[in-house]
Amino acid sequence: MRYPIKFTKMTGTGNDFIIIDNRSGNIREEEMAAFATNMCRRRQSVGADGLILIQDDPDLDFSWRFFNSDGSKAEMCGNGARCAARFASLKDIAGSDMTFRTLVGPIKARVDGKSVRVQLTPPSGMEKSFSLNLGGGSELEVGFINTGVPHAVVFVESGELQKCPVVELGREIRFHPRFAPAGTNVNFVEVLNSNTIGVRTYERGVEGETLACGTGAVASTVLCVARQIAFPPVEVHTSGGDILKIHLDPGNPMGEEVYLEGAALIVYSGQLTEETVQGG
Repeated sequence: MRYPIKFTKMTGTGNDFIIIDNRSGNIREEEMAAFATNMCRRRQSVGADGLILIQDDPDLDFSWRFFNSDGSKAEMCGNGARCAARFASLKDIAGSDMTFRTLVGPIKARVDGKSVRVQLTPPSGMEKSFSLNLGGGSELEVGFINTGVPHAVVFVESGELQKCPVVELGREIRFHPRFAPAGTNVNFVEVLNSNTIGVRTYERGVEGETLACGTGAVASTVLCVARQIAFPPVEVHTSGGDILKIHLDPGNPMGEEVYLEGAALIVYSGQLTEETVQGG
């Protein structure tokens, strides 16, 4: 790698990302996972939920490599996609309307100032409700859907969302044999009214609660619409206090018209040194 390496820190409703224009191939494929782990360490480096590397693509505006903070690859990240799209627009890598490649296929995005709307891949594998056996012989009603990445969804009673043991229960569900070997993200959902829900998410790869999860917001919304307990467009109140808006066809929540909308903000730009990249 050649140093220094320019980067931009961005946040999408509390999910923060390090974004690097890597079209020159400065960071090689075999170096990417370890690079992500070093860069995402909080207090020891830049710190982030994930690393996004913008790559050349022969057919689309660009492609990306997305890594969680533990160095694992993620198939998709809704909030990361919004940040990547705004970054690409600001750096003239793409126009305000763009299409870029992810591991789950091409993603369309539209940038309008700080607001970004991305069209996600159609949801798949929905199970509205099933019982999950947990430790101690207890059972929990869970839903499941894949919105580019797998998501379990747990509905909680009114007023109970802030009391949920998101990390403890989320970790148990995330590593449950029912979802092996890939594991799953876990969303805890409270329906606030017919157009508003609150969501807290345990994210695999981060292995803890994040302030927001775009694909989790979509997964929670699709299940709510499928169960007819919320109706689009749905506002999703995140742990970080920000709001995402989910647009989809109420008659076909598993269809192609699924959009995630919210702000993608620049935190700062800087340069990475070899000392930080190599871990001191």
